[in-house]
Formats: sequence, C-alpha cells, structure tokens
Amino acid sequence: MQVPKLIIFDCDGVLVDTENLANRRLAEWLTAAGFTTTFEYCRKNFSGRSMASVQKEIEETTEIRLGADFVERWNAGLPDLFSHGVEAIPHVREFIETVRKAGIAYCVATSARVSKMHITLGQTGLLSLFEHAMFSSTMVARGKPFPDLFLHAARTMGVAPADCIVIEDSVAGTQAGIAAGMRVFSYYADPFSDRDGLEAADGILFDDMRELAGLVPIR
Repeated sequence: MQVPKLIIFDCDGVLVDTENLANRRLAEWLTAAGFTTTFEYCRKNFSGRSMASVQKEIEETTEIRLGADFVERWNAGLPDLFSHGVEAIPHVREFIETVRKAGIAYCVATSARVSKMHITLGQTGLLSLFEHAMFSSTMVARGKPFPDLFLHAARTMGVAPADCIVIEDSVAGTQAGIAAGMRVFSYYADPFSDRDGLEAADGILFDDMRELAGLVPIR
C-alpha cells in the first residue's frame, strides 16, 4: 500500500463526537412529525447523511411531509444542541499531527454544512487544523453514499482518487469513498457503530485512532 497524497477526514464521528447527540434529537423531531422512529434506527440508517437526503428519503417513501423549512430549522438548532460541549474523538488530534509532520495533504469532507463544522471543530480546538480545506455536501449535487463529495474534495486538492485515503465511521460514507475509487478506513469504536455494515461496504476496520498511524502508510 503506497503512501497517500491526500487524507480525507469525515467530521462527525471521526473528528468530533456528535453522532449520538444529533441522532437522539433527530429521532425526536421525526417522531413528532409523524415518522415514529428510535434513536437506534436513526443512528444506524441516517448517520453520515445530510438532512436534505434524510428528508428526501422519508418524503419519497412515506406520506409524511417534514416541511419546506426542515433543513433550515435543523441547522438553526445546532448551536443549541452542541452548546453543552462537544469532545474530539480520542487520539484523533495525534494522528492529524502525525500526518502534518509527514507533509501529507489532508482535509475534511462531511455531509454537514461548513457552519456546523465551525461550531463542532471550534469547540474541540480542531478548527485551526482544517480551516484550509473544508468540504460540505452542500457543494455537490449528491451527498453520501454517492461519491460526489469525495471526488470534489480530491479534485479541488489536485489529487487523483487512487492517491486518496478516506477516514470514515458511517456506512454511507464508506460506500461513498469506495465508489470514489479511494481506500477507506472505517472507525467503529462507538458502541452504536454498524460494524457489519462497514465491513460489508469494504471499509478497512479499526476501533482506535492510535492504530491508524500503523495502518495508513504515512512515512
């Protein structure tokens, strides 16, 4: 396995621990709107996805309508949701620093809006490490599990997909990275992670960020 020219990090669940908070609120919102669901269902099926794609799926497969302002209301509520503090994923900063010292280009590419990244990365002290290259699904036509976002990030950074590595934690994100022709390392330390789904999506599984420096060829 050759040294990558670009490492693409997902944000939620890879850099910052937000998935459980977000999916608990999402389950409450969807249930209140008539789509009776649970945190566990949302965590498994909607993690790593944009709210626009979640709304589209629900409205295309049910009679439920979440409202034209659903995505805007969701994003407007994020500062409050994360106001009590967001933590960085354990040991991820050390890996980022190792990548920086090795001189390998890196960026973040996520389903979330850039404004959300400013909140979560800002609270964890990681924002300054990624301000140079932040990519959101709002920049492409199709979000994860489609490859558009990762291909856009690679193209913007001037790197061929085959020379990129993706660090993901969701099935949709892993599928997107594989579809983009990239190697994907799938993190499953969270007890609610869909380990079987990540494996089926052809991710290279790991459950400790300290393992990454030994798995990813960076020297």
